[in-house]
Amino acid sequence: MNILLLGSGGREHAIAKKISESTHTDHLFILPGNAGTAHVGENINIPSSFDSIKEFVLANNVRMIVVGPEQPLVDGIWNYFHNDPSLKDIIVVGPSKNGAQLEGSKDFAKQFMLRHSIPTAGYKTFFKDTIEEGKQFLATLNPPYVLKADGLAGGKGVIILSDLESAKKELDSMLLEAEFGQASSRVVIEEFLSGIECSVFVLTDGKNYKILPCAKDYKRIGEKDTGLNTGGMGSVSPVPFADKAFINKVEEQIIKPTIQGIKEEGLMYQGFIFLGLMNVKGNPYVIEYNVRMGDPETESVFPRIKSDIVDCFLAFKDQSLDKVSLEIDPRVCTSVMLCAEGYPVKYEKGKEISGLQETQDCIVFHAGTKLQEGKTLTNGGRVLTVTCLAETMAQTLEKCYANVEKISFSGKYYRRDIGQDLLNLK
Repeated sequence: MNILLLGSGGREHAIAKKISESTHTDHLFILPGNAGTAHVGENINIPSSFDSIKEFVLANNVRMIVVGPEQPLVDGIWNYFHNDPSLKDIIVVGPSKNGAQLEGSKDFAKQFMLRHSIPTAGYKTFFKDTIEEGKQFLATLNPPYVLKADGLAGGKGVIILSDLESAKKELDSMLLEAEFGQASSRVVIEEFLSGIECSVFVLTDGKNYKILPCAKDYKRIGEKDTGLNTGGMGSVSPVPFADKAFINKVEEQIIKPTIQGIKEEGLMYQGFIFLGLMNVKGNPYVIEYNVRMGDPETESVFPRIKSDIVDCFLAFKDQSLDKVSLEIDPRVCTSVMLCAEGYPVKYEKGKEISGLQETQDCIVFHAGTKLQEGKTLTNGGRVLTVTCLAETMAQTLEKCYANVEKISFSGKYYRRDIGQDLLNLK
């Protein structure tokens, strides 16, 4: 069958590679893709409006659409296809607009968790006209203070501050000055949870589910988790502390009630559920839901999936995901992100990348790249992800960093401590 994948980052390159290996895939299109996806499918350059996608899908006999980023899902691409008689038989990997609220609205997600007794931090939601109540609520909390823009803010809408006055000023910036635009027209203030973060990924057909490999990502630009937040500087899978006992707790306390809640509330959900978790003294709490795979976690999770992922997507048609076997590589996978100098603030594009052909025993996923006159150039802040598999985390990290050194472009920057905090954990 012909398949269309939406997106252009490292996540999409990892997903595209896996789809391209499927026995079901005749032709894979990626909109818009990058220099890496061009090697596993055909990048297409059309407008990303739903009408343009419809025209392309019908003209090219596309039978499945896999949605990489969250925005098209929050905007309702599933509904657009489902409600059009000419498109409704095409499988869309991703939830309906209602289901996508689990990521599109922090307040909706929190209320959903409360309704279904899913463990999460205590919270309250505030608006412009209740800002003084918000400041009073902040004063009742112990620092640090967590403020979240309700809507999508490109991964930048979560602010954690240790000083109460700074937190109150930030609340002013978000609600009164629209720091994150419409996304911060309401703000969720929640209790800070102290522990170790990890991400658990689930694929569901709306009734059944499969638990994918867990992962941990590294968000800060600087080593030892210092500096500004980024889209992600690297990831590891699996996570040492997320053992069978911990994952069993996640399944019983979070995954099962989430799937049951989706069914009870008629949210029409067929796709990935990203559970951003905090391990608090061995107990999982949900920090956030995302309605797609994470980036750069996908670059460490998808290489560990040995089964044909399109088999799973095809099961959406008749909700038969429970009949599909999912085999996971037991080895450790680590990913190190190579970034442009100055990221995540100001950085230059168009730097030529060399050394890609010299890498060995690794996968290089492209994120911010483009092809121009036969050359691979940087085209974003996060440029490439170097991913390796090995029996132990120490071995795969050694392989990763050896290959990182073989790749060059002007201003290349990367964190040298990915996974170091987990090396001695059991």
